[in-house]
Amino acid sequence: MNETCPHTTAGCLFDSHVHLDAPAFDADRARVLHDARIAGVREMLVPAVDAASWPSLQALCGSEPGLHPAYGLHPCYLARHDDGDLAALADWLRVHPAVAVGECGLDFFQPGLDHERQSRLLHGHFEIARAFDLPLVLHARRAFEGIILELRRFGKPLRGVVHSFSGSQEQARELWRLGFSVGIGGPVTYARANRLRKIVASLPRGSLLLETDAPDQPGERHHGRRNEPAFLVEILQCVATLRGESPDELAQATTANARRLFLGET
Repeated sequence: MNETCPHTTAGCLFDSHVHLDAPAFDADRARVLHDARIAGVREMLVPAVDAASWPSLQALCGSEPGLHPAYGLHPCYLARHDDGDLAALADWLRVHPAVAVGECGLDFFQPGLDHERQSRLLHGHFEIARAFDLPLVLHARRAFEGIILELRRFGKPLRGVVHSFSGSQEQARELWRLGFSVGIGGPVTYARANRLRKIVASLPRGSLLLETDAPDQPGERHHGRRNEPAFLVEILQCVATLRGESPDELAQATTANARRLFLGET
């Protein structure tokens, strides 16, 4: 996209991961969307976390331009998932178009989550993504190496994004080799995030997506408050500074990356 959005020095932005359907936005979702548009955030990927949320997420994305749905089963909500939910996901996607499969993945941080069941669900998402030729939106908390191992074990070409990346430079490059971009969000704005900042500064531009993960993971300026998609501009400015690039060029590049991955644009 080469157009310039009003009220921002950056080109139009794509928030590649925002839970706009979350209850935290129920009271003021219209205002949040309005502020995002004013800030130049014109498109958003909205990923589901469980089967119960699919209908309301579909309705939300159908009600506003620029909102793109992804459907999946988040590993942190294992207790909400039934054994038949993967089959239900495939059935749902046959009727309700999506731009990605997810949010899905592995979480080795939250206690009490069955690792074997997580792996089985993740493999099922891999199969569905292959069957529908869709990218994956992957969650990997304390599990970047686990995700890489699962992708290698699957052995068939996949593509997607590992959101909220905080792994090593080597892991980021291996994910890129395997067909996966990395999502960079609020954590990079913290001055103490030296390791992440160095990694973000060195990665290929084509591997980067920008995200807020709102309402979670606010940047340093909003620490302790609810995150919002309008704050993506601050992430853009931080990443551009770290990389020595202009915000406008980086906005155009990361938006093009997101549109190529999720919308199939060349």
